[in-house]
Order: sequence, then structure tokens, then C-alpha cells
Amino acid sequence: MPQPSHPETAARRDWISALAKAPPARLAELLPELPAHELLRGPEIGTVMVQGRIGGTGAPFNLGEMTVTRCSVRLPEGAVGHACVQGRDQGHATRAALADALMQTDAAAQIDTQVLAPLRREAAETRATRAAKAAATRVEFFTMLRGEDQ
Repeated sequence: MPQPSHPETAARRDWISALAKAPPARLAELLPELPAHELLRGPEIGTVMVQGRIGGTGAPFNLGEMTVTRCSVRLPEGAVGHACVQGRDQGHATRAALADALMQTDAAAQIDTQVLAPLRREAAETRATRAAKAAATRVEFFTMLRGEDQ
């Protein structure tokens, strides 16, 4: 059973998710200059096992492996940031970890406004476009009452 989380934990989970799912080129545009930092765990490429569930509620099964890159950094102020992103883009992992660390400093409001807000907005637009395309292909099934069924 999932543990109840604190608001700070939920907020951090939200921004880490937005950074990990961001297109790498877009994150590089929004965060072009990397602040001074120490690599605690340099970008490492590996794989993770992805699990699926039939119908979203069935028993879990191993779907396959996915390539990921992880990174951990420390800012001079002491804030530590972590990232795990899909694929092999080491720059993406480093930028995402730096943004995570910056969100734990006084620069949080600036990073939220200049980096995270555009990423969230663009992700919502992408989801809406995808949902509209899927809705256009939806088939409505219905049964008409026939005369002999009375």
C-alpha cells in the first residue's frame, strides 16, 4: 500500500518527473548555462526492467528492459540533485539533476518560472493533442431495439 507523502515530497516528485520527461533539446534551451557543481555520480548509462499490468489492475509482468541514464550532483551551497532519464543522453541527465538541485535553493522560484512552467505547459499541450487524435478515432457502439424483441 502506498505511503502518504508530504507536500514537499509530492512537489519534488512532480518536478523531477517533468524534468525527466522533457525533450533533451528543449531542456538545454531553457537551462543553457550550467552552474558550478560537483558530480557525485557522473552520468551513467544502464537498463531498468519495465513492468506492465493487464488492464492496469492485473498481476504485474516483466515487459522488457529500457535504457536509462542517471546522474547525481551537488551545488556549492550543498544542495544535492538526482535525475534518471530515459535513453542515453548524458547532458539531459546532468541538466535534470542540476535543475533538481537548484529547486532546493533560493533559485527555486526562478527555475520554476523559467524552466518547469514551460515544460509542464508543453507536456499538457502534447497530451491534449494526442487525446484529440485518439478521440477522433473513437467508435460508439449501441444496440437498437428491434421489432421482434418485444
